[in-house]
Formats: sequence, C-alpha cells, structure tokens
Amino acid sequence: MAQPQNYANHSRRPPLLFLAGCYLSTAATAGVGYLLVVDFSAGTLALFVVAACTAIGLLYARRFSTGVQDRVIRLEERLRLERILPDELKGEIGQLTTDQLIGLRFASDAELGGLVRRVLAGELTDRKSIKQAVEDWRADHERV
Repeated sequence: MAQPQNYANHSRRPPLLFLAGCYLSTAATAGVGYLLVVDFSAGTLALFVVAACTAIGLLYARRFSTGVQDRVIRLEERLRLERILPDELKGEIGQLTTDQLIGLRFASDAELGGLVRRVLAGELTDRKSIKQAVEDWRADHERV
C-alpha cells in the first residue's frame, strides 16, 4: 500500500523525464561547445538541432500531458462539487478557477464545503494555499 499522501509528499516528478531532460540538456550544451570550438560542420549543426528540438519536444509533451490532466481534474471536481455542496453554493461553482479546483481536489468530502466558502470569500486564492488548508487529505495516486 502506498504511503499516506499529504501536502509535503503529494508532488510527483517522473524520474525518466528528469533523466531525459538532463541528457538532452547536456547533449545540446556539448553540441554548442563542439560547434564553436572544434568543428563547425553541417553534420555537427544537424546533431545539435536534433538534440535541441528533442529537448523542446520533451518539455511540450510534459506541458501538454499536465494540461490535459488539469482539464480532467476541473471536470471531475465540478461534478463532485455538484454532488456534495449545499444548494446555496452550487450556483457559485462556475466562479472557481481551474487552479482553485485543482487545489480543492485533495480535500475530503466533509471539509470541501468549508474550503469552497473560504475560496469564494477570497481567503484562499491559489492552489498552494488551498492545499495547505486541507486537513483531511484525499489522496490521488493515479496522477500522470
């Protein structure tokens, strides 16, 4: 069983992505050095361009996957809020930003209403402050 999740340990950084980023950054840096100092040729320039484009593609791939994940979280949380919130708060769901919904996803059903009230009152504004306010953490071990 996975370790209980909380604000301190919920963040996830894929190690393969980190290693690939390090490799591609090193390759691009070495390519620039080689181009400028040793051998400025079309083949060396082509290898550098491939390494740089692959690094940029890797960054975009990560950005796109987290963007899709954010959209799914927004949908899931709006459906959850429709189901759980009292009637007087249901009309306010549309005021919550995607960032706020992402922060609220970790709140248990019991404390969700109180946190939504605090967000709508402007007391909690960003994802980090909302996550830090969660007392009964609802783990999410299926994130990308």
